[in-house]
Order: sequence, then C-alpha cells, then structure tokens
Amino acid sequence: MGGASPAADARRILEALQRVVLGQEAATREALVCLLARGHVLLEGVPGTAKTLLVRTLALALEVKFQRVQFTPDLMPADITGVTLLTGTHEFIFRPGPIFADLVLADEINRAPAKTQAALLEAMQERTVTVDGVGHPLSAVFTVFATQNPVEFEGTYPLPEAELDRFMTKVLVGYPDAQHEQGILARTVAGFEADRPETYGVTPVMDADGLEGLRRAVEAVRVEAQISAYITAIVRGTREAASLTLGASPRAGVSLLKAARATALLDGRDYVIPDDVKQLAPAVLRHRVTVAPELELEGVTADAALKTILDKTEVPTA
Repeated sequence: MGGASPAADARRILEALQRVVLGQEAATREALVCLLARGHVLLEGVPGTAKTLLVRTLALALEVKFQRVQFTPDLMPADITGVTLLTGTHEFIFRPGPIFADLVLADEINRAPAKTQAALLEAMQERTVTVDGVGHPLSAVFTVFATQNPVEFEGTYPLPEAELDRFMTKVLVGYPDAQHEQGILARTVAGFEADRPETYGVTPVMDADGLEGLRRAVEAVRVEAQISAYITAIVRGTREAASLTLGASPRAGVSLLKAARATALLDGRDYVIPDDVKQLAPAVLRHRVTVAPELELEGVTADAALKTILDKTEVPTA
C-alpha cells in the first residue's frame, strides 16, 4: 500500500487523524512527526481530551496492533512485560504481556510506581524485553504513547528527569475550541462512539511495512551543517539560561534533529529548514528542562522560557 510519494503518504495519515480527532491540529501533527522519527510520545492533558482516540486512530490508519495498558498504583512490571509459566509437561513457556504490540498506549503512566515505569522505559530504550534472563524482541514499529495528567492531579508519581528524556516529544493536548467542540457533539449524534473504533470511519492508509518505508524516507532528509549548528545553539542555550535550573541533554539535540527531518518530509521537502527546528523545539524540549522555582511561582512555563531562548538564538540564513 502507499501513494505516489512519502510526503503524500504521510499527509494522508495526518488527514485521517485530523478527521477523527477534532480541534487538535498541533497535537496530531506532533504525535505523527514523532512516530515517523522513531520516537516515543508523552501526551499530557486532562481526561477526556481525545488522547486515547488519537492513538487508536493512528493504529487504524496504519493497520497495526494497538494495545492499551491502564497504569495503576498496584500495576507490577510483569503485568506489562509478561511472565514465564511452567506448563503441565514441565516446560517453561513465555506468555507475552501487552507491551508486545505495535502502538502501546500507557495510560496515566504517572499513576504507577517507579519500578513499573522503569520496566516500560527499559523496553522503550532497548526495544526488547528480558524475562528470566531471556530476551524477547519487540515489534519493529513498537512505539509507546504514554499519557499523563497535569502534575497537580492527586495520586501521581512524577516521572524522573532521566525517564522523561526517553520521550522524543511531550505533546500538550488541550481543550478544543467552541466550533470543534460542537462538531464533536454533532458527530456523536450521527453515531460516533470513541469506544467503538468501527464508528470512526477510518480507512487504512498503509501498513507496518509502509510506515517503515516512511521512516527510511525521513532518515534520508538532508540536514545541512548550519542547521545542525542551529540545533546545537538552541540546546546549549537551555543550559546557559538563567530561567532554567536544568537544561536539555545531548539526546535532546538528536531528538530535535530527527523530529525536524520528519516535519520536513510532512511538508514535502527533502531538506530541513530552520522553521522545522523552531516549530518542533517546544515539543521536543519542554519536558527536558526545569524552570527555576522562583520563576515557576510567578507563572513562567517551560514553553515561555524556551520561546525566549529561541528568540535570542540566531537563525541561519540560506
């Protein structure tokens, strides 16, 4: 399956997403960019803002296996990875857990204890699961979409900085505007049900092989030296800013480069421009930096601090 060009195929996935997930243009685009760049996605928003719907729709558009795991305080690592069982014939067999899917939705990841979060994050990093000393490879397109409620919700364990760094992007899913919210109600009247995927009306755009082809096309997008220098300047700027007590790691620069490539492809270009970098910088960096406590009290957000850094960083000219 697939269309005339990788860019056209990528846009068809985005269109399928945006027909179902109304009023979330930035979130759907950032989530797709991250998937194309082989990254994992952290989705943050209050309950009921279509985070699950977004991932379900992606799985339908790509004809891949979707699995949702509800994270709770009593969830154990084995509940995610799977267990080794002794059969009646005294053989050990591995029963895979829900992580053995293509798109895995880790719902409310910050409600599970650190040990369980770590089991998921290790799988994200290694792309294999080790149970009783035996490694079990995960799907080639394995991608985690973790959702978390905003920090002020009760009963949550905030993700440590090192674990947040494993996510390529943190996508903010807010409330839709009035027009889109009305559209959601109109669609419900017409028979749409979020818990019944057959009502979404999604026609598969491609399959897992097609997605792999798109990912290879993303990796072929050109990045000139001045663009790499621009990315480096932005990332280093986060470490020098007085407004931030924690700056971004070198991994952040790599993630920003990969995401910028995917954005270029989505816009039909085989080379990255400074705008690709600037557009994706907040999503790639907002969860990797920490605002100074005194500024946080004044209401300064990571996005506001990053905007100041981006405005001060010299943009390369062609």
